[in-house]
Amino acid sequence: MNMEFIRKLPTPKEVKEMYPIDEELAKVKAKNDEEIRKVFTGESDKFILIIGPCSADNEESVLDYIHRLKGVYEKVKDELIIIPRIYTNKPRTTGLGYKGMIYQPDPTRDPDMLKGLITIRKLHMRALKETGFSCADEMMYSENHRYLSDLLSYVAVGARSVENQQHRLTASGLNIPVGMKNPTSGDISVMLNAINAAQHPHRFIHRGWEVQSKGNNLVHAVLRGYVDQNGVSYPNYHYEDLYNIAKLYKDSNFANPAVIIDTNHSNSGKNHKEQIRIAKEILHSTRQNELLGKIVKGLMIESYIEEGCQKLPEQTYGKSITDPCLGWDDTEKLILDIADLRRNRKK
Repeated sequence: MNMEFIRKLPTPKEVKEMYPIDEELAKVKAKNDEEIRKVFTGESDKFILIIGPCSADNEESVLDYIHRLKGVYEKVKDELIIIPRIYTNKPRTTGLGYKGMIYQPDPTRDPDMLKGLITIRKLHMRALKETGFSCADEMMYSENHRYLSDLLSYVAVGARSVENQQHRLTASGLNIPVGMKNPTSGDISVMLNAINAAQHPHRFIHRGWEVQSKGNNLVHAVLRGYVDQNGVSYPNYHYEDLYNIAKLYKDSNFANPAVIIDTNHSNSGKNHKEQIRIAKEILHSTRQNELLGKIVKGLMIESYIEEGCQKLPEQTYGKSITDPCLGWDDTEKLILDIADLRRNRKK
């Protein structure tokens, strides 16, 4: 084979034994999971915000950001559930560039995946212990999920992975919400096929085991916009888009119809400031139609401490080194505004 086998990495079981979560933290995560589950089943009408940096790139600044989220969450927890993004795997369109903390916790150094696996586990553990938030991560590689499976409360399957069979089958074996994004082409049928597959049981090979999944009735749609054959971005968050996905859900008979809207990526044309307007337009749409109000469960928002993004070797604290993000001041105001808009809908 045209590759060098560098070293055998420890199994998820071994890493969990090295860095275990205690009983109290497990109870906190279980409580978070139950509150989130009730939103997707319709037992709770709270609104979910999956919010944070495009990619986790620095342990201390990510935790600083999550502590700030904790502060504002105390003001909005009557209406909102916040799930911080700690995305430790970064998909790259060309395969080049920063691939996330799992590859190397220090993006200026050469890859060290053993150090990366340990660092991302400790980061998610610190977030849970210090703030009570169990977080979201992207399932970039399905075989890596079990390194964090006792810590995560939400998993995203990205636009480039949603058609992959192993991602669909692995999602069918999880017991937390999994968001399936529409592919970059915008073909909604691909996303719906992924949801259908993941909501059913399967027998398959996972990490060298023959396994049987039970199906995951919390798998749902994530609208993130799309690009045409010329690379031009188009949104799919408008009222008509939401109504269309609601109709498709109704015809599909899937369990727990739910949609999360990604306010960045192709929905914003990667103009991060547009996320503020987009979020408010979506909330307005949900007030105009009872069906949309029930099916739209929340938003994904890319946000960090400093606004925008930077290129290495620049190292501004709390500024994204991948896609541009909202800064903290805009983020805090947006969270408070979303909570107020949700409160006002009841008047």
